[in-house]
Amino acid sequence: MALTPQEIARVANLARLELRPDETERVLTQLNGFFTLVDQMDAVNTDGVEPLAHPAAVLGDVALRLRDDIASEPNQREASQVSAPAVERGLFLVPRVIE
Repeated sequence: MALTPQEIARVANLARLELRPDETERVLTQLNGFFTLVDQMDAVNTDGVEPLAHPAAVLGDVALRLRDDIASEPNQREASQVSAPAVERGLFLVPRVIE
């Protein structure tokens, strides 16, 4: 899948980016290089390969040193909201941004 300069211009417009012609060419080269790499990875036969649960699993049975997921910080919601201009039922109130 190769992108064209017109597609780059369209994506830049949607992202509200203003690209100079030299930047457009550079982005085009980078993205097409990325898609070439993705095509190469997609061509690899992965039938029968089990997905890894963790990247370290490729090393064998590695005991991961993970800590227990325990809340260790006290709830400081009220202290955090003291300086807020508007709070309601523990939530910060902000101006509406979507009509």
